[in-house]
Amino acid sequence: MSIFFTGFPGFLGSELLPRVLGRTDDDALCLVQPKFRGLAEERVRQIEGAHPGLKDRIRLVEGDLTQALDHVDAREIREAWHLAAVYDLAVPREVGMKVNVTGTTRVLDLASRAPRFERLHYISTCYVSGSHHGVFREDDLEVGQVFNNYYEETKQLAEVEVRKRMRAGLPATIYRPSVVVGDSATGATQKFDGPYFVLQWLMRQPRLALLPVVGRPSRYRFNVVPRDFVMNALEALSALPQSLGRTYAIADPSPLTVDETIDTIARASGRTVLRVPLTKSIAKGALSYVPGMYRLLRIPSAAVDYFVHPTLYDTTNMTTDLAGTGVVAPGLREYAPRLVDFWRAHREIGSAAMV
Repeated sequence: MSIFFTGFPGFLGSELLPRVLGRTDDDALCLVQPKFRGLAEERVRQIEGAHPGLKDRIRLVEGDLTQALDHVDAREIREAWHLAAVYDLAVPREVGMKVNVTGTTRVLDLASRAPRFERLHYISTCYVSGSHHGVFREDDLEVGQVFNNYYEETKQLAEVEVRKRMRAGLPATIYRPSVVVGDSATGATQKFDGPYFVLQWLMRQPRLALLPVVGRPSRYRFNVVPRDFVMNALEALSALPQSLGRTYAIADPSPLTVDETIDTIARASGRTVLRVPLTKSIAKGALSYVPGMYRLLRIPSAAVDYFVHPTLYDTTNMTTDLAGTGVVAPGLREYAPRLVDFWRAHREIGSAAMV
């Protein structure tokens, strides 16, 4: 039997794949874009070196989620993990629709023709909430929300498709991570985005640093979780029989405010921050239209929305089902210094998404 896997050799997929295989005798069948074939082969060699028991159990099949997956043999697929998506706040709608929505439909179609299929594990995002005001519960999806960008919209539309199939009988579990940063123990990451934009701006300044701040930073919360917590939560929850049919917000149950987040990053980077208050419209307009402003700050205008994000994420399903597993979301204050240390040692890493 096989486990079909998308999103390899990406940030989360590279870490999750050996964990999933480690608890089963199944092989993995990883869908890989041709341009990432070389990177995928290198990651397979790394995984096999670290986990000798997985040797020759990871197979790569070239393909593109925007195209039909007719060349993938569904007869032996027992389980599927769908992680592949465009994780880019500035994604054009056409690209987001092709990869996030059509791509998800391709995986759903593949699952529907697998005669021994047991479960789809679908990685969504907390930000299917759009800019919903107030608490967004794990079973919420279509609540009349307005979206900040096409990433949010297309991930929401993709989850709509998953839920349609679930209502029609597809066995599935949905996981919604919030903003994912590096490992809480090592700081390791493959991409510097989200709160790293603030870190990098502060680190380009003297110890007394200026930071434009939008809205009321003591009012809004910034939900961030480290990669290892996301991996541990996915591994634990996916193994539970009761997780079938459920949706989980893989988020910090007690996130810091934006003010507290800024202070935490500043402390870890050895900076004292002088805040420069701006409205959201002025900040986004300056980054988008004032010549040289983006080159100076290197903070995408699309990221500004998340510093005045009006949504709080309910994590009842997650915290209830993780109780007793030992998997608990660490607070940003605990691991921020490791994120900074890793950034200092690996400045060559960029912020671009794998597309």
